[in-house]
Amino acid sequence: MEVLHEKFPKNNELVEELCTLLCIERPAAYRRIRNDVPFTAGEIAVMAANWGISLDDIVGIYSGKVAFQMVPINYTNPSSQDIINLQNRVRSLEALKEDPNSEYMVITNNLSRSMATGFDMLYKFNIFKWGYEFSNVDANTPLSDIVVSQEIHNIVRQFYQKMKDSVTTNIILDPMLFDNFVSEVLFFHSIMLITDEEKKIIKNELNNLIDYMIEVASTGCFPETKNKVYLYISTLNINTNYSYIYTDRFKVCRIHAFNKYDILSYNPDMIETFKTWMQKKKRTSILISEVDEKNRLVYFQRLRALIDSL
Repeated sequence: MEVLHEKFPKNNELVEELCTLLCIERPAAYRRIRNDVPFTAGEIAVMAANWGISLDDIVGIYSGKVAFQMVPINYTNPSSQDIINLQNRVRSLEALKEDPNSEYMVITNNLSRSMATGFDMLYKFNIFKWGYEFSNVDANTPLSDIVVSQEIHNIVRQFYQKMKDSVTTNIILDPMLFDNFVSEVLFFHSIMLITDEEKKIIKNELNNLIDYMIEVASTGCFPETKNKVYLYISTLNINTNYSYIYTDRFKVCRIHAFNKYDILSYNPDMIETFKTWMQKKKRTSILISEVDEKNRLVYFQRLRALIDSL
């Protein structure tokens, strides 16, 4: 039940999901939640397969090995299960608002979903780039032909808002993050997969993102929720993206692979180790939110000049 409540923190949500997945009535689902009736081996197998839970975790057997799970999602042509996985990702953020000590942290070398999902063209560009590099679709598909459904737009917008419900957020950015992004835009423009007009829209949205980052860095909080934000610039290059969500009721750590995929673990020991590793990254990073106004000014001036080069 601990594992299931990590997936679905609220009982009514868990009941609905159990009824749908196991084809049982609500009273039967409640009996299983109360432990009046045990889950059958078949039901455990179905839950493990559909919800990405290791059988070791779901039956409480710990082998001493840490199990990571990968949840691949097709963003260009999502299936109904892909939509469910995206909705579950958003649902996992609900625990942030309910916990007075909730924490979200991300270390990133690209425009992660916590940044890009608030800007339609930046998010679309990320989908386009992912498709060009890793998808089975035609590699010459231009940005203009990439269609992000309204349903996915709604889900990622929810993610963008809900991640700001964390009481404390730590963000550590690679020093070359925006340099690399601009280089990618220029590359795809040079091979005519991005039009002049699309490049202009990307440029405008980058400037809007910088405006937002300046406000967050100056005040030390998200303007929407007033929750605390610590924004760092790493002095060393970041090779892989990591993040974790940490509340009393729900904890998960993620390695972000192949631009859009998550490799995640709910193992308590791994999460604590992950959290310690990521916090230590602050030792090689410069805090630019609220403090160190000079470095903050220099950093954002450089970004403005970089974006102007588009």
